[in-house]
Amino acid sequence: MRRRSLLLAAVPAGLVTLAACGDDKSDSSKAKASPSASASTPPPKIVEGPLPAITAGTKFGEKPTVAKGTGEPSKNLAVKTVIAGNGRTIAENDFIQANYLGQIWSTAKVFDNSYDRNRPLVIQLAQGGIIDGWRYAIAGKKVGSRIELSVPPELGYGKSGNPQAGIKGTDTLVFVIDLIDSFNSKSSVKGKPVPQTDAALPKVGPNTDGKEPSITVPKSEPPKKLVSNYVLEGDGDELKANQAILCQFKAVVWDGGKTFQQTYGSGRLSQFSLEQMQQAVKGLAQGLTGKKVGSRVLVVVPPELGYGNNPPSGGAVKKGSTLVFSVDILAAM
Repeated sequence: MRRRSLLLAAVPAGLVTLAACGDDKSDSSKAKASPSASASTPPPKIVEGPLPAITAGTKFGEKPTVAKGTGEPSKNLAVKTVIAGNGRTIAENDFIQANYLGQIWSTAKVFDNSYDRNRPLVIQLAQGGIIDGWRYAIAGKKVGSRIELSVPPELGYGKSGNPQAGIKGTDTLVFVIDLIDSFNSKSSVKGKPVPQTDAALPKVGPNTDGKEPSITVPKSEPPKKLVSNYVLEGDGDELKANQAILCQFKAVVWDGGKTFQQTYGSGRLSQFSLEQMQQAVKGLAQGLTGKKVGSRVLVVVPPELGYGNNPPSGGAVKKGSTLVFSVDILAAM
């Protein structure tokens, strides 16, 4: 699957890349067909079938084996909830974390699956960022569900297909999708609180309601070295330096504690790769590497690992500013 950012909007100073996200209102060694993206079409009629049988791997989280389609597939989008979850209802523009397998109706040829990579897909259900068959099929489903769908060409890759993956413009596609989690602008990590006992360091609020956490900066001098501490410790995998993350964050300057950037209240989440962040705010990338997904992390970045003597113009960050970040690591990619 191609790994690429979705519907990204640049923000000042190259600090992060923000991706629009709704609220309550990479492997490339061989050709793969990503669920992103297709030109938008009007909302389709959704029917219950026909759909091929899942003959093995029938439990949530197991790699499924799906039979070849029999007869002609529906001209409409066919969607079936195979296993009903009881988690949060997924809405348009949410990010989802999911495992999936995709194959061609007429041949049962598997053109892509995430199970073998042991790395679920994180993608946004946003117009233009994902094939419409996924966008319409997943919206309204609950986290913890397994769904099966057949996607006609106009709701998949269109008349051009995806030649690299062996998909023709006339192919109907079959997907099995395990919906692991979902995230929006009101998401928060739910990790275990870690005592914040060092009076010389900022204190970060431990709230898990999706609202902006407080950051209280002491009046003492900032530390000279990089600080990276858990505020809420999750139980996910540790971040690797070559991964990207989906997160909520708040950033303030040490002197005065003024916020210079955050996702809270913006209706957005942030997506960035740690490798790219090394070029923008090196200390933030270093401070997040090795931390567990599902955690809130305090990162204090000294000037030489931040903006140094080249801060963004016109903002709260000045030459030699020490930066303070609270980052909720929602998911890794």
